[in-house]
Amino acid sequence: MTSVADLKGQTVGFAASGGLDSCTITRWLTEQGVRVVCFTADMAQPDETDFRAIEERMRACGAADFVALPLHDMIAAAGIEVIQFQAKYEGAYWNTTGIGRHVIVAGMVPELRRRGIRVLAHGATGRGNDQVRFQLCTNMLAPELTVYAPWRDPAFLQQFRGRAEMIDYCLSRKLPIKASKDAPYSTDANLLGLTHEAGKLEHLTTSPWFVQPGMGVLPSQGPAEPEAVAIRFVQGVPTAINGQLLSPFQAIRRANALAGRHGVGICTHVVENRFVGIKSRGVYEAPGMELLGSAYAFLLQLILDRRGRELFDGLSLFMARQIYQGYGFDLASHMARAALAPLTRLATGTITVQLYKGRVEFLAAEDVPHQLYSESNASMEAVGEFDHADSEGFVRVLQVSARALAASGQVVPPAWASTSH
Repeated sequence: MTSVADLKGQTVGFAASGGLDSCTITRWLTEQGVRVVCFTADMAQPDETDFRAIEERMRACGAADFVALPLHDMIAAAGIEVIQFQAKYEGAYWNTTGIGRHVIVAGMVPELRRRGIRVLAHGATGRGNDQVRFQLCTNMLAPELTVYAPWRDPAFLQQFRGRAEMIDYCLSRKLPIKASKDAPYSTDANLLGLTHEAGKLEHLTTSPWFVQPGMGVLPSQGPAEPEAVAIRFVQGVPTAINGQLLSPFQAIRRANALAGRHGVGICTHVVENRFVGIKSRGVYEAPGMELLGSAYAFLLQLILDRRGRELFDGLSLFMARQIYQGYGFDLASHMARAALAPLTRLATGTITVQLYKGRVEFLAAEDVPHQLYSESNASMEAVGEFDHADSEGFVRVLQVSARALAASGQVVPPAWASTSH
């Protein structure tokens, strides 16, 4: 394990958000004789738009240099891939922070190499998922780099047990922090969404609805009238919203505004299984991901047959875990992307949905050239290409195996199906 003693006299590239942890770690490392270059990823995070202010804070805390990484397009492309996989962890979380850590490392590595910096440092805690994501992503993309995590360094832990000690430390040195001891929770943000955790959210008796949304309004505060939104997908990528041509970054930003206004994807409450083996509670915001992801799900319903659906659902669950656990760059993820590609090429169409009080409701589907749905075949009326009488032979074939199961004693009805009273 790398300790601060090993880094004395060296330069580290520190992934700094500009918050309390960043300020504390930057100053502490500097006091230990380590030269710190702060890297802050510009991923269009809605909670921090003034990067000059971040630079001023980090330099005031002792940073020898500051690098703002322009990652708008990278986080947008990564978010679109999450939508294409429908990669929601444990069914509800759009993996916004998980994929964001992959993007940060992918953005930092080329700049670290260019500057000859051999150590990537981060402020993730020792009981969360982010430490694993930073570690594995760096190890995969740049195995020659060392990863340093202060929250796993005994020397750091001896001085800082938590938030209160960090605040006292920063105040004693007159560092320009914005944190306070009575903050009700902590927030991490990027273009794709906000994640809120810790503080009062650790108590399950605390309603998630006390969280102040940063990307919209609570569902109950949405407009009284629904709003229709038409989204055009071309080979899996949203290319237009309401007829306006948009880049992936612009599409997600526009979707955030539309969905957030109606409380879509705001304050999603999840008690999830962290990779390190403990349960944690999070409250998530991802309005644009929820809007675009829901529309894309409606499109996939028209394209996938039942065997394709089964394979896709498996890929979706698998990739959600891969991203959450920090394995988004490994061979298995590469294989999953290759398996998804044929479906993505078919995913073209326009889906119109209705936004209302936190919901995304289907309205219409048009111009879907690769859909399997046929109105004539699906019709229950006495018209169409599908002759109901043709099903007689099909059902006769199916009954052979059903009767064989019964004859061999393999049919065991559940208790609720018992005919005896």
